Amino acid sequence: MKRILSTLALAVALLPLSAQAIEYTQVQAAKSSVVFTYQQMGVAVDGHFRKFSSQLSFDPAKPTAARVSFDVELASVDTGAPEGDSEVAGKPWFNTSAFPVARFVSGGVKALGGNRYEVAGKLTIKGRTQDVVVPATVTTQGNTAIFDGAFTIRRADFSIGEGSWAKFDIVANDVRIKFRIAATGK
Repeated sequence: MKRILSTLALAVALLPLSAQAIEYTQVQAAKSSVVFTYQQMGVAVDGHFRKFSSQLSFDPAKPTAARVSFDVELASVDTGAPEGDSEVAGKPWFNTSAFPVARFVSGGVKALGGNRYEVAGKLTIKGRTQDVVVPATVTTQGNTAIFDGAFTIRRADFSIGEGSWAKFDIVANDVRIKFRIAATGK
């Protein structure tokens, strides 16, 4: 009898945890961001993208089943100067008339413990696709989750900066991308 009561007490204690499981699916674009940093002539330069969209499905109880796709409108680049925005949207850099969107699609999520994860997937920019692994943290508060992460790409892998810009003496090859995605759940 004692064993049955102990088992029943444990089941009841765990019930609220499973009843509170939330799957985060509704991305809050106004509370999200995609920023980047690169070196130009040895000086760090920051920028961001004004327009992007994401589809997300993340259940903290089942992280390996998570999925995300992320589209960035490359013409929405903000380098801090209108002439820089026009230059970067042009053919040698993003060539936004031919390749308007950069896209990341997850292929798998690995839980690292705590609130840390690795998201493996494919990043496509200018028609070139590379495998990337993106470290991310997830912070939840009730019905909202914040996904933060950062990773580095090499612009040459995606032909970002062609012709005279293909060298790395003025603009470095490494570009650090940071993101924050806010999502609500149901």
